[in-house]
Amino acid sequence: MSYTITLLPSGHTFQAKGSQTIVEAAIDEGVHLPYGCRNGACGACKGKIIAGKVLFEDYQSSVISEDEIKNGMSLFCKAMPLENLTIEIKELNITNNIRPKIFPVRVESLEKLTHDVMLMKLKLPSTDKLQFVAGQYLEFLLKDGKRRAFSIASPSHESSLLEIHLRLIPGGEFTKYVFQEMKEKSILRVEGPFGNFFLRENSLKPMIFVAGGTGFAPIKGMIEESIKKGMQRPIKLYRGARVLEDLYMDEICQRWVDEFLHIKYIPVLSEPDKKDAWQGRVSLVHEAVLEDYANFKDYQLYCCGAPQMVEVAHQTFIAQGLPEDEFYSDAFTFAPIKTLQDTFKDVLMIDGF
Repeated sequence: MSYTITLLPSGHTFQAKGSQTIVEAAIDEGVHLPYGCRNGACGACKGKIIAGKVLFEDYQSSVISEDEIKNGMSLFCKAMPLENLTIEIKELNITNNIRPKIFPVRVESLEKLTHDVMLMKLKLPSTDKLQFVAGQYLEFLLKDGKRRAFSIASPSHESSLLEIHLRLIPGGEFTKYVFQEMKEKSILRVEGPFGNFFLRENSLKPMIFVAGGTGFAPIKGMIEESIKKGMQRPIKLYRGARVLEDLYMDEICQRWVDEFLHIKYIPVLSEPDKKDAWQGRVSLVHEAVLEDYANFKDYQLYCCGAPQMVEVAHQTFIAQGLPEDEFYSDAFTFAPIKTLQDTFKDVLMIDGF
């Protein structure tokens, strides 16, 4: 059974199966709705149901309140249609029509960057090439049906070897397995690309990037892509971390500054160790940005990191003049697996590598 979804204010329509969420159906149909985590935790896909009924469950109450739900609001990554729908949500002005696909990857290398950040490089089959835009993410497909999403840290011109930055999450069985048991040359299945976090190239505005922790991953890919394309728009990168060790790949950021006059880099530590003799900025990363700008009306701002950081950044930057449609974000959410169930121990034999 399929249902017709009508979008307001555009008037566009697309079809959704009863077994699909509205966001899943939009992705399949090439319709560009805003979304981020796809698990009901970031709120990027929040919109209003004007007419029709949905099955809506398994969301996080911190993102949408009971009052909002009573007033017709929903998270469309968690809402399944029960009949034809009319919904109100702003479509994104995106020209690419890259569709996600499932494909195998080989773990080419694993390198610990810090005590809790792993650099994983994934090789695609020689017969395959992934189309993506820097800043998007992949989902690892696990044996028990669960998925784990991680941003691509590579620019799109390096599509045969994908770079992923994984943070070890307390209670997270997948990242625990990666850190403690996964071997190089393991074969995994992934699906992607997903996400609307990428450079908007049809603008001349200066760009501010705000990265917290491994939120640096997609931003790294976006900056490298801008360099490859010869973009000269001013870039100011703010990276937030707790201590100096957490500023992994700092040398890459320093190299950008040395080689390109239009790129500036401001690392910010919130709790620097005395042994580091840190002479740089000390604060939360979004606070450092606010200190440097009286008004954001003439800027584009790209923000990635923990949901709380992204939410506070969004509120404070908008309050300080940033146009609502010039804030682009990707909020990392974590969903630990309770049991391993040998989820990651099968090595698939797949030709093509």
